[in-house]
Amino acid sequence: MLESLGLDISPRAASLWLGLLIGLAFGALAEVSRFCLRRAVAGPVAERKGAGAMWLAALATAIAGTQLAQHAGLVDLSGHRFLAADVPALAIVLGGLMFGIGMVLARGCAARLTVLAATGNLRAASVVVLIAIAALITLKGLLAPLATALAGITLPLPALAALPGAAIAIPLALAALAIAARPGALTLAYGVAIGALVPLAWLGTGWLLLDDFDPVPVEALSFIGPVADTLFWSVAATAIAPGFGVGLVLGTLGGGALSALIGRRTAWQSFHSPRETGRYALGGALMGVGGVLAGGCTIGAGLTGVAALSSAALLALVAIIAGARAADRLLSASSAGSAGSAATQAPQPAR
Repeated sequence: MLESLGLDISPRAASLWLGLLIGLAFGALAEVSRFCLRRAVAGPVAERKGAGAMWLAALATAIAGTQLAQHAGLVDLSGHRFLAADVPALAIVLGGLMFGIGMVLARGCAARLTVLAATGNLRAASVVVLIAIAALITLKGLLAPLATALAGITLPLPALAALPGAAIAIPLALAALAIAARPGALTLAYGVAIGALVPLAWLGTGWLLLDDFDPVPVEALSFIGPVADTLFWSVAATAIAPGFGVGLVLGTLGGGALSALIGRRTAWQSFHSPRETGRYALGGALMGVGGVLAGGCTIGAGLTGVAALSSAALLALVAIIAGARAADRLLSASSAGSAGSAATQAPQPAR
């Protein structure tokens, strides 16, 4: 495709630019819409319905677009890890639970924190770096043997795509649920726009940049592997070349910053106490390790993986949501207990 257009650029270099463009769009859309799964499952109660509707609209669009691209023969995901016959179920469940707990502790998933970092939020920026470090430790460092051992415990799970009519029924059902929540039209539009970036990325890496002599990985939106790759590339740029994932992270930072500047939502923010710092640090570590074990984050597994109708990705998404809900309930109970204790110990007014 590149040769037919007369472009003298390697597929890997082109994938970097593709990632930048997709990231710019994602960063801008996610910043202005506050797109985040945590808001839907563990955010303020008043915001959950709207955030959930946006996320369902994004997932429905991602599934429909991805399945249409596959049906048209433009993208072949049959060999992708998401659709492997043997699923590392134990690693996925443990990793998903860890990631869900971590995103509640850090008040955002890897993607949301990357966007917030672009607005001047130093808490988010710190956690993103910790996520990258923890992911690298799990992929290539001290925890790599444990991750490999857990990944070796597999179960045969058929892909959702094997279900008759799943490619049509599932996105229609998700779209109906999103509409039933009665969000504003703009909320649904943001969800559709973000979801459409997933099949666009599949098409870009799997069709536009297809080259048998210089292949690039077929991938779409994800943030655990890419933030780890971005950190590794930043310290070893003379030894390795950046690809789609690095471009996606850099583009997300640029798009988020541009959107926040235009909307005058930039503001320097930092930690308020050592206790808060520790909580965010623990959340980042859990997300980095958990994201690797689960095979992705709320975007990589939840949005992109489920768009491929992967049973493994769906299992990861369910585990992430379960971990987030459990952590939110524990934190809420702890806060209520602390408030009650403080009220009991407070001096009573004289009668």
